[in-house]
Amino acid sequence: MKQRHKTFTFILFALLLLLVISGASDANKASASVDIQGSLEQALVLAGGESTNPREYDPATTHGSGNKLIYSGLVAFDPYLNLTPDLAETWDISSDGRIYTFHLRENAKFHDGRAVTSQDIIYSWERALSPALRSDTALTYLGEIVGAREMALGQVDHLSGVEALDEHTLQVTIDAAKPYFLLKLTYPTSFVVDKANVESGEEWYRAPNGTGPFTLTEWRRFEQITYKANSEFYLGKPSIPYVIVQLYSGVGIRLYEAGDIDMTGVSYYSAERFLDPTEPLHDELLTGVNLCTGYVVFDTTKPPFDDAKVRQAFSMAFDRQKYINVVLRGRSLPAIGIFPPGLPGFNIGLRGITYDPEGARQLLADSKYGSADNLPPIIYTDAGIGSYIGADVAAIVQMWQQVLGVEITVENLEPNFYIDQIYAGQHGQIFGGGWCADYPDPENFADVLFHSGSAQNNGGYSNPELDALLEFARVEQDVTTRIEMYQQAEQIIVNEAPVLFTTHSLSYQLVKPYVKGYVFTPIDMPIERYMWLEGK
Repeated sequence: MKQRHKTFTFILFALLLLLVISGASDANKASASVDIQGSLEQALVLAGGESTNPREYDPATTHGSGNKLIYSGLVAFDPYLNLTPDLAETWDISSDGRIYTFHLRENAKFHDGRAVTSQDIIYSWERALSPALRSDTALTYLGEIVGAREMALGQVDHLSGVEALDEHTLQVTIDAAKPYFLLKLTYPTSFVVDKANVESGEEWYRAPNGTGPFTLTEWRRFEQITYKANSEFYLGKPSIPYVIVQLYSGVGIRLYEAGDIDMTGVSYYSAERFLDPTEPLHDELLTGVNLCTGYVVFDTTKPPFDDAKVRQAFSMAFDRQKYINVVLRGRSLPAIGIFPPGLPGFNIGLRGITYDPEGARQLLADSKYGSADNLPPIIYTDAGIGSYIGADVAAIVQMWQQVLGVEITVENLEPNFYIDQIYAGQHGQIFGGGWCADYPDPENFADVLFHSGSAQNNGGYSNPELDALLEFARVEQDVTTRIEMYQQAEQIIVNEAPVLFTTHSLSYQLVKPYVKGYVFTPIDMPIERYMWLEGK
């Protein structure tokens, strides 16, 4: 996520979840407890938090990148974003591009030793699409499969486009030839879960029987999560014996300096210190550009943002560079459109809505509301605790108040359930948003976020011209023509201003010298599987 693939408050919240769920995840006590004192020198030790929302631990309902240590799917990305075989050893594609035949590895097993079969894939996908589960992501990532929409609507009980030819051969039929279909299967919604495990009780996810490179051996709530290398992993046992996540144990940088953890993210506020060549830890800092775009969503179904001129005025009243310099210490790239640098389709010539106070006031005057005085009460919904307003939200609201003379009320939703509330439509006319790539394709941004029929289109934006263009781009086979279509789509989105684009985020990570094989990946993947410890 998809998604996600967030304004900066939202991005930071999502990254916290990502750190817990990706670098180390969830499950109460699965099997034997690990002797921590005796295993620390064999462990990659991280720090993290813990969500209280059980939906974030289920691959079918998570809004983040899922737990790729525990679970896996048919295909995956390697550290360099090459699509690689995972549970599927090979696959064939029919000449018309609609039928995929996956050949599962015969040595693929669940953590309890049971062999993975084609029926396990079918069960997992049908479960994700079942109306009872209410997954916000199922149609986004499985919707191309024939019968998926009918199943999600409760019209049928089984997924007609999927057939088990035998225990290790799965045939999947999609609605049209779409060049990005395989990429979607790297997202957790398509990951395999064990039916008996899922049906064992409400907190099944605390003792998960996955298929991934690590098994969860212990989960002490609010204290620690321990993973052990899966010796039967079908792609080979990981070199790191243990991954230990210390929960709520302190500030990451302080723990790193004390030698208590081996890797940690660095905030924008601390980055300047470690970027200084005279800093002793300077050589342990790694930097990179995420495939992320931060933005603020305008609910186009609610006044006053049902008027494009009002949306454009709010976008034009935002001083992007000042925001980056003051709030983010200059540690982000300005975003004027949806595609981040590095993503196919990024357009250096994109015409964005730039800061223009006079132009913003004129647009508001030209809108059907005529002036700030005629606007209805406006609520900005954010993820937060109590009445505290984050610096990012405060800065944006202050700019709108100073330039446009509008009054805006900020309301906070409990962070662990913020995303659920957004998808349920329980938010004001403005709310924090943003997106990080799930796979390196412009469809994952333009179509997933702004097509009228997309479940991720939380602002309710609808444009028939854009929808038609995106639908043509879905099936266009010529790469150059397809990219041009997405760039045209991006320009329409920018002009219509359904969101205010803010930044493309940068990443800063401290990594101990004895941690080998670490590669900065702009898309979340189980990098731990490729790493090893040397001389810890």
